[in-house]
Amino acid sequence: MEVYRDVADFRPASGTIVTVGTFDGVHIGHRTILKRINELAKQEGGESVLLTFWPHPRLVLFPDYNELKLLSTLKERIELLKGSGIDHLIIHPFSLSFSRITAVEYVRDILVRDINVSKLVIGYDHHFGRNREGNLEELKNRAPSYGFEVEEISAQEIDDVNVSSTKIRNALLQGDLARANEFLGYRYSVRGIVVAGEKIGRSIGFPTANVEPDESYKLIPGKGVYSVSVFYDGLLYRGMANLGSRPTVSDSEERILEVNLFDFEGDLYEKEIKVTFVDRIRDEIKFESLDQLRAQLQKDALVAERHLSDLTDVDFTV
Repeated sequence: MEVYRDVADFRPASGTIVTVGTFDGVHIGHRTILKRINELAKQEGGESVLLTFWPHPRLVLFPDYNELKLLSTLKERIELLKGSGIDHLIIHPFSLSFSRITAVEYVRDILVRDINVSKLVIGYDHHFGRNREGNLEELKNRAPSYGFEVEEISAQEIDDVNVSSTKIRNALLQGDLARANEFLGYRYSVRGIVVAGEKIGRSIGFPTANVEPDESYKLIPGKGVYSVSVFYDGLLYRGMANLGSRPTVSDSEERILEVNLFDFEGDLYEKEIKVTFVDRIRDEIKFESLDQLRAQLQKDALVAERHLSDLTDVDFTV
């Protein structure tokens, strides 16, 4: 897969089969679309192209709206797409000036001139251009005069897959990890830097690594205790994580991701690790004492060990 950071860098071949979208999380619904453009490219002797944008349009159009949380960072999205089989990934810079181009300019200059689209595979509810003025009907009307075809992904096809990035975000926030991972087609993960904590876990026999996510817009699952795997320095470790405000030891409402690695010795401070959420163990609980917390953590570790007993490196995609 070739990656381009601007549509102007792309050198179109004949017979480009194109789809467009943010593809946040690259979930099983997205992969259905990518499989289709790959099939068409093979049938027609062309090449498959995904046009996406960065930053996410909402980050540019609504900079003061800080509630946007995404399933994947740009780095993660690229890694996921590498396994999709597409020939070309165009990541075009999204800016205020780009948001103001008209629907006609989008079709004529981006799809036709810059990408040389032969067939566009697109969802029934796709909108584009200034103020989202363009839609599927306009694409179908303009396609013949510009020499390309449009294949619609119908509402029925989308409903059959029954998955969306919004559904996955909601499942993760509710702690429904099984549902989220089923929709994603892989286990959800968070990358981050290990930062200094209060070292309370160490005092009760469960030292933890406090993880600060790489990107503030990355969605963090709902509060609770999870079985996790941790990828660090080329190796996979098993462990458990607490996501929450640590009510037994803190009055703060700040959510913190703490990870306890099984059978690990070493210094992780200021190192980047990847935490993959395998299963949910329980809700976060406030205990009356550290002794009660320690006793529960011992039980949690046994549950986590069962969840993680059969995992291998190949179980993790991102």
